Amino acid sequence: MPRGARRSVRSRGLRVARYEFGGRFRAPLGFVYRWCLDYSPEDPKIEGSGGIRRIAARSAREVVYEDLEEAPTGWNWSHIVVTKHPPNGWHAEITGSHRSWTLDYTLRELSDGSTELRARGRRRPTAIGASNPPKAELERELNTMWTRYGRALERDYRASQRARPRRS
Repeated sequence: MPRGARRSVRSRGLRVARYEFGGRFRAPLGFVYRWCLDYSPEDPKIEGSGGIRRIAARSAREVVYEDLEEAPTGWNWSHIVVTKHPPNGWHAEITGSHRSWTLDYTLRELSDGSTELRARGRRRPTAIGASNPPKAELERELNTMWTRYGRALERDYRASQRARPRRS
């Protein structure tokens, strides 16, 4: 199946869709890994949403947080459990009021020192959620979100390089 293709299956009458997406960042893999897993209440601002993020728990192995966002149809709530797979991956289980996701993220260092992100996931609407949006619509939304994350990540990486003391 070509990259980005979607397969759908039925689960309890709800359509489960599979997606792949990714990005490329001008920063080394170690920095990208730490940055992506440093979840913060400020993340919704980077995404461009008006949502609220609450970090519930953080350990060396996992991060648990909740997102709440107002939508035209009411509030969208999500509970996210992220399991870290150092040095280059993580897994997210998202249970939400309108959709549930299972996502696997993998980072790969490229020869020019940049890092490629690849994510694969399955998304299923809940009983109160609408059906999955069209593939192109969701891909636009995810690409926009990761472009914003990428800008913030690269800005933070450049700032970290300026802040490092130079060795003589």
